[in-house]
Amino acid sequence: MIVPLPLGLLDSLGGSEMILILVVVLIFFGGEKMPQFAKGLGKALREFKKAASDVEQEFKRAIDEVPDHPAPVTYKPVLPAVTPAPGATPAVPPGAPQRLTPPEPPPAPRTDHGIDA
Repeated sequence: MIVPLPLGLLDSLGGSEMILILVVVLIFFGGEKMPQFAKGLGKALREFKKAASDVEQEFKRAIDEVPDHPAPVTYKPVLPAVTPAPGATPAVPPGAPQRLTPPEPPPAPRTDHGIDA
């Protein structure tokens, strides 16, 4: 199994680019700071790998906890629809508000676009 590097940028860097980067870092930080810089970089990579491993283990644990057979779903029975006889008034369920007047038509669209002249 091939494990990809955590930084995809390293795949496209060649030897000469790496040497150039090391020279620039050496110029900026100096020779005394290089061991501390390398140590800090190593710690950062170690922490990143640890965090990535923890996330991977959490995903595997979550996948393992999923049951093979989910709990059965219970459905409520649906009552058959009853159509009223021709000329009969449709029944209103108890407790439902009764509408005695037809609904009001929607307001006419405004033509002034909200601008007062």
